[in-house]
Amino acid sequence: MDLTTNYLGLKLKNPVIIGASNLVTDMKMLRALEENGAAAIVYKSLFEEQINLEQLQMQEDMEEYANRNAEMTTLFPQDIYETGPEEFLMHFKEAREALHIPLIASLNAVFDDTWYEWAKKLEEAGADAIELNFYNNPREFDMDGRAILREELDVIAGVKKAVNIPVSVKLSAFYTNPLYVFREMDKKGVDGLVLFNRLFQPDINVQEEKMQFPYSLSNEQDNRLPLRYAGMLYDQLHCDVCANTGIFTGEDVVKMLLAGADAVQVVSTIYKNGPQQIKKIIEDIELWMAGKKYDTLDDFRGKLSMKNVKDPFAYRRAQYVDILMRSAEIFKQYPVL
Repeated sequence: MDLTTNYLGLKLKNPVIIGASNLVTDMKMLRALEENGAAAIVYKSLFEEQINLEQLQMQEDMEEYANRNAEMTTLFPQDIYETGPEEFLMHFKEAREALHIPLIASLNAVFDDTWYEWAKKLEEAGADAIELNFYNNPREFDMDGRAILREELDVIAGVKKAVNIPVSVKLSAFYTNPLYVFREMDKKGVDGLVLFNRLFQPDINVQEEKMQFPYSLSNEQDNRLPLRYAGMLYDQLHCDVCANTGIFTGEDVVKMLLAGADAVQVVSTIYKNGPQQIKKIIEDIELWMAGKKYDTLDDFRGKLSMKNVKDPFAYRRAQYVDILMRSAEIFKQYPVL
């Protein structure tokens, strides 16, 4: 079976990419992911808050003993670098040197200059592509959604100018019309869309009456939203589409490919099942293809996309109405009455 696929201009040996997570900070795990068949790895995200906080902490350390006497203004040389972000780059370079598969950098910034500066630094550190980790956490009532989109489109254009490697965008689904957003980003020249970013939501501990922030892994039911949009986007844009969230098995990957995705990203299934799960996913894809007599991914990619599916209701409003009209069928599965 030929499982090769093209994503972001990179030829991957199969469509399974490891998404951004803390898994990749362990060099032993990093090598295990590659050995078990991962086609590419997205390194954990670098956040602007992380950059600024570490720079502030360094500045405070540098000034702690300032002006202890008239002749001693500092204990540190003036050209010392902020070690936090530079240390991140150092670990990224180590990961790049340890791997033989593509390594994609992930970046989440706030200010334009930070996006451009650190995208360039990550390129210089050896990144094969940049994944812009976009999300906006609404907290102001007077913030216009159109202004948020314009800002994101400007960031894409600016990063594309700053680097010479492919640029993808990892997005949330919380746009009024995601299809319009995807098309506008495609017009700006983005090389790929990752659908979707899994955002961490706060919870409340009712016994202690305080906020808590659990680390929640995805489950297999979460893959239906990226599946839907992968099917709607197939052959509609110039950029590639990578499905993310709730992808655990080879069957899940096959679903995304049938819908039209170019590749997938997995994380939660590795946390739950270990790096050997990648090998099983690939084996299951090959077994399915053999049973269907498919030789390549392109033989069936997009077969059940909105463009190619024969069911006229599959990707339309009528699908939702049809499900509601048949809602009594749920009692056959859950006979509570």
